[in-house]
Amino acid sequence: MRTVTVVGASLAGLYAARELRAQGFDGRLVIVGEEPHPPYDRPPLSKDFLTGRAGEGRLALCDAEETRELGAEWLLGVRAAGLDAQARTVLLEDGRAVCGDGVVIATGARARRLPGPRLAGVHTLRTLDDARCLRADLLRGPQRVVVIGGGFIGAETASSCIALGHHVTVVEAAPLPLLPQLGPELASVCAELQCRGGARLFTGVGVAELLGAPCTGSAEPAADGPHANAPRVMGVVLRDGRTLPADVVVVGIGAVPNTDWLSGSTTAVRDGVRCDDGVLCDDGCVTALPQIVAVGDVARVGGARAEHWTSATAQPRVAVRNLLAGRTVERADPLPYFWSDQYGSRIQFAGRRREGDLVRIVEGSPRDGRFLAHYERDGITTAVLALDMPRPFTKIRRELARAETRDPAPAPAKAPVPVMGAVGGS
Repeated sequence: MRTVTVVGASLAGLYAARELRAQGFDGRLVIVGEEPHPPYDRPPLSKDFLTGRAGEGRLALCDAEETRELGAEWLLGVRAAGLDAQARTVLLEDGRAVCGDGVVIATGARARRLPGPRLAGVHTLRTLDDARCLRADLLRGPQRVVVIGGGFIGAETASSCIALGHHVTVVEAAPLPLLPQLGPELASVCAELQCRGGARLFTGVGVAELLGAPCTGSAEPAADGPHANAPRVMGVVLRDGRTLPADVVVVGIGAVPNTDWLSGSTTAVRDGVRCDDGVLCDDGCVTALPQIVAVGDVARVGGARAEHWTSATAQPRVAVRNLLAGRTVERADPLPYFWSDQYGSRIQFAGRRREGDLVRIVEGSPRDGRFLAHYERDGITTAVLALDMPRPFTKIRRELARAETRDPAPAPAKAPVPVMGAVGGS
């Protein structure tokens, strides 16, 4: 290969570029990014950046020296519009085309939005520009903030809003936040953490609509970006008929993989690259064409799409090795791991939990706000969850990873992994 194009200039795309150089690729390297910003770290957006403890300078994932060492051509602020897969040519929205021998798809995912008209004061939190707008809105003074979605990104955002002095209500449609990820026993513990942290929590009820009022002209354009002159949100109507007053609404209801530029449809087949809730890949991140691989939030690897920080950093090594080899010689199946910082506590999870696993508290107690819990199946620990117990958690996480290495038997077929909140701690 003499030219490789990496489509996506965020975490997974940057790691893929690093791996290409580390594994000996010395040809032309082109990195295409829809956002105008160089690669930045997303987890702090809902935490330190939102609260003002960290500026934009601390978000950068690579400095000027590393950028020079990569020797890449950076095409930032331009969206990929199509792919001629057979010719490995990436078509750009501005009319340009990047021809190459290999393609790494790392276009990530975008925040899922509520249907209905756009209202000023309604935010998602996925990108740096999202975080800028939300932070500007929150600096207008004490606000009534409604966070829709009680997962990690919602909980982290709610925690930051409370730290800034706002009145926060979290609405979760499921019976408990994080129920699919943690199971009922420990999901209830995390729900209690939100309540103790100062948030009002409504569970088991969805959102019917958002109420807007005519804009009074008092909203600053920086706060609401392109929707500054739209009607401003004033309330959230729940499906049970209740209405929650709101000055600011944050929608954290998951993400949609960015595959529209590839197929125009989530189930279409275009030149051998198939999309269905992400780019379909084998266990080695390789598509139906060995010259095209996918990594990160957009990749559905071996039947699962995992929106975790660790997946975005671990998959590129295997994907690049397979890309340069021209076939799948290694599989990418790292032990799932994610974390979340909220309400002054750190939640950490690792492993492969399934319905029916026994939950056992092995250290500490949920009542004390510090504990380590094992998920067990047939007497074997399959996953672990910790609240403010990083050292014992790290030990058992390593043991779980070593156990998987010793027993490389394929895991049961996996459904798509529910969104963990990639902006936050996952």
